[in-house]
Amino acid sequence: MSELDHLPENRADETPREGTEQIDVRRGMFGPSGTGDTSGYGGLVRRVQLPGATPRPYGDWFDAAADELDSALVSAGYSFDDAIEKVVVEHGELTFFVRRERLLDVMRSLRDQAALRFEMCMGVSGVHYPHETGRELHAVFPMMSVTHNRRLRVEVTCPDADPHVPSVTSVYPGNDWHERETWDFFGIVFDGHPALTRIEMPDDWPGHPQRKDYPLGGIPVEYKGADIPPPDERRAYS
Repeated sequence: MSELDHLPENRADETPREGTEQIDVRRGMFGPSGTGDTSGYGGLVRRVQLPGATPRPYGDWFDAAADELDSALVSAGYSFDDAIEKVVVEHGELTFFVRRERLLDVMRSLRDQAALRFEMCMGVSGVHYPHETGRELHAVFPMMSVTHNRRLRVEVTCPDADPHVPSVTSVYPGNDWHERETWDFFGIVFDGHPALTRIEMPDDWPGHPQRKDYPLGGIPVEYKGADIPPPDERRAYS
């Protein structure tokens, strides 16, 4: 656990860490409060902070990668700023935040540019930030270059009200099932996917279980005739 896990209540609204944007403050681990919390984690306070753009120079090979991507995008008829919202270097890792309408152009450039050659997209993960208004849903693509032994991330956002991003299966066919899983659990619609259906939950399952607004329990258990109450309604033990 980080030092933020132990912050007292009166420190929760302090200024966010430099270079980040605070979008939420979470209390407890599972959401319950009062006597319903039997977890022992009710006193935790965490600030939800998102990193801002990293200024140049980025360091390591990251500047050269950004320059190569810029060159490839210009060759395709776009500017770097047309496609990239921001570049973030955090914990020694490089992330390109990509505008969703340019996602496929960026992916092709990362794959085909000889100096980049990110031949592998390792899947896609969803993230839900309900308090990041207009950017509530994030899709994160971890990329790997076997040729150059490098890794980076591509991240794209979309709003709850319009949860659509392009499917990258035309560039990286192996992402087929990964996009289905992210749709299943987070409700991100991958436009152009060949068969966007659920892959974990039953076809008629309501909602997307890994979103932050999905209930923690209280879901009927099939075949058992019982249900699991939400944490704040469970019995408290003294």
